[in-house]
Amino acid sequence: MIDLLHTFGPELGIVATCAAVGLARATYYRHLEPPMLGPAPKRLSPRAMTGDEKKIVLSVLHEERFIDLAPSEVYATLLDEGTFHCSERSMYRVLAENQEVRERRAQLRHPKYAAPELLATGPNQLWSWDITKLHGPTKWSYFYLYVILDVFSRYVVGWLVAPAESKALAERFIRETCERQGIVPGTLTVHADRGSSMKSKPVALLLAELGVTKSHSRPHVSNDNPFSEAQFKTLKYRPDFPAQFGCIEDARAHAKDFIDWYNLEHYALAVAMRSPRSNSSDGGPPLAMNCA
Repeated sequence: MIDLLHTFGPELGIVATCAAVGLARATYYRHLEPPMLGPAPKRLSPRAMTGDEKKIVLSVLHEERFIDLAPSEVYATLLDEGTFHCSERSMYRVLAENQEVRERRAQLRHPKYAAPELLATGPNQLWSWDITKLHGPTKWSYFYLYVILDVFSRYVVGWLVAPAESKALAERFIRETCERQGIVPGTLTVHADRGSSMKSKPVALLLAELGVTKSHSRPHVSNDNPFSEAQFKTLKYRPDFPAQFGCIEDARAHAKDFIDWYNLEHYALAVAMRSPRSNSSDGGPPLAMNCA
């Protein structure tokens, strides 16, 4: 078919011949010129500057009177003097080819931000406390597990299970835990997230009264209280953790068994695979506070 086009095309016309044999004209023209290997060469404009012309423009831009001026000012000055080498845009192209175009303003450089971190070098220097929900016997019913954790040893120094979250209960819980551990004023920091009980006025006044420094997570940041969150995850990922608790006594019994295991038998990666009890102070067993 292509041979017929080559034979009769010039005589009858390419359009008529292609229409007669049912072939697209693009196919015919594609066979006239073999396909090129690789991308087509870039076609330079006949008005493009030569290498010698670019050197002249660059030398002009390097003159002492122009060295600190923008190409627009150089271009306007040369026109006033009756001299034209190239357009303003071409001056920018010549400078860019020689890596001489950059931001001249002193721009603000932001230093690498490091998230604040609380460190403890011994027991009872830094505590982390939080509250988690335990599902009750019916839908939308919960029991609330309060836990205070010593960050240095990962030892639970106090816990309680309550039927509701209460600011007054949180204040009493922290006070009795500090008394149980014999905390000396000015030696302890207590860290928590920004829950309502954690930021409550009774808790803040209590910590100030006891000489305890309070610390909170940054606003809108979910990973600033990792110690308590990791412990709650250990609790809820254990195989014996029930989906629901029949009553608050069941929740307290399960929490007691877990805390005893966690403090005495659990090998924590954060303390070099040792049990929290082996790294804790001599403050005795944790406070297991009861509430009505």
